[in-house]
This record gives sequence, structure tokens and C-alpha cells, in this order.
Amino acid sequence: MKKIIITMAILGSMVSYGQLTDSIKRLVPVKGALNFRDVGGYKTNDGKQVLWDKVYRSAAINKLTDEDVALLDKKGIHTIVDFRGVAEAAAAPDRLPKNSDYTLSPAGSDSLPNPAQMVKFLKEGNFLEKFYGVDAVKYSGDRFRPLFIKLLTLDKKEAIMYHCTGGRDRTGMATALFLYILNVPQETIEADYVASNIYLRKMNKGMMAPLAKMSGLTEEQVEKEMALRPELIRSFFDGLKKQYGSIENFLQQEIGIGPKEIAILRKKYTA
Repeated sequence: MKKIIITMAILGSMVSYGQLTDSIKRLVPVKGALNFRDVGGYKTNDGKQVLWDKVYRSAAINKLTDEDVALLDKKGIHTIVDFRGVAEAAAAPDRLPKNSDYTLSPAGSDSLPNPAQMVKFLKEGNFLEKFYGVDAVKYSGDRFRPLFIKLLTLDKKEAIMYHCTGGRDRTGMATALFLYILNVPQETIEADYVASNIYLRKMNKGMMAPLAKMSGLTEEQVEKEMALRPELIRSFFDGLKKQYGSIENFLQQEIGIGPKEIAILRKKYTA
């Protein structure tokens, strides 16, 4: 337990400047979802700022209350991209405002490990390193292409939200790519990414004990294995560079985001 507290304190200091200090503004005050936050407010390398109130990320939203749904409607969040698998999404359907534009983008998610496989991978170690490695590169084009198409075509009066179940891994990679395109510094991208450790503490606490019991590992060992770390998002980026030569080449070849589209996104989502 002491190790967990120390780890969380370190993580908290890492993300404080980009996340926790503005969490009142960044976190969307919904009762039925965790890790629901605005991606805006970050400074870019060229002195601009990512716009607030335009792009949101979240964990599962199947338990949103009626008041939560009304809040999404008020914020103009009528475009949703869901990175969960087909069965994963069917088991916990999103609650959305009426007339929402919903896209399920499940590439790779139907092959995620079940609990028994998770236990096996946890015992073997380096579970997340594998998840952010070959598989991430393999599925990223098909998984994230719908999101960037929506970002390019979204009405300027509207907002967009994307999510998976925990809003940390698949959603974290999507956010990292989006912020990279907007010319946000790497350290800020990493801070946004690892902040899910803080915002998901309640969910994580409920996950660790069952996984520890099933695997025979201690909760501290499971916590260490499952914690998000900056090097994981670096590994994801490195995998794209290794496969495609650069992140820009990946964006161009797999998602259709070239220099022209990058310029459009920067004009549309920074000021």
C-alpha cells in the first residue's frame, strides 16, 4: 500500500501542471462516467492553445444519468466515436443525446484479452508493453481513422467526444495523436496520458483486488503492471516511427492526414 501511495504521489506531481491544477475546468461534472475530460487548454510549441469545449475524452458512458445526457446536449456533444469492440459495446450501450452521430470503431478491440488471458499476461509481465507495441501499430489506422475524419468535418458549433471502456489506453493513444498533430509538446502529451491513473483511481481500486486474487499476485504487483507510464506512449510513437518511418507518414498513409489536413486541424482546434 505504501508503494502505491508513493507511486500515485509521483504521478500526481508529474501531471499537476497540465491536469490537476485545472481539473475543475477540465473534468466534465457527470455522475455516470469517469475520466470524462476536456482535451483543451494545452499550450502548443508555437505559442498557441488547444481550444476548450471542442474535444472530449472519456471512459464508458453507458451509465450516464438523464442530467448527464442533458449536459452533453448543452455542450454540443452530438458526435461520438467509440473504440470498444462489438461485443464490448453491445454489453454496455452508450447513453447519448437524441440525434447523436455515433460511430463504433472497433478495430482490434474484439481481440482484447478476456479475464483468464489477462491473468496469464499479468503473470508473464510486460502486459502493457505488448499492448502498446505491435498490436497498437497494427490496428491504429483502422481504429482511429473515423475519429480524425469526424474532427476534420465537425461543424464549428459542435463538439466531439471519443471513448473506450476505461478511457485510458485506446482513448489515450487517440488523444496522443490528436495533440501531436496540434503541435503540443511531448511532455504535455505524456502528462495528459498518465493523468488517467489519477482520474481512474476509483475504478482501478475495484479492479486490482480481483485480478490479484485470480493471478496470485499482490495488489501492488498488479498496480505496478497496469499503471500508465510515459514510456508506454513513447513506445506507441516509436512503433509507428519504426513501421512507417515517422508519425507523419503513418498519419498520411493510414488515416489520410497529410500537411493540408494537419493545417486544417491546427486552425480549427487551436488559437
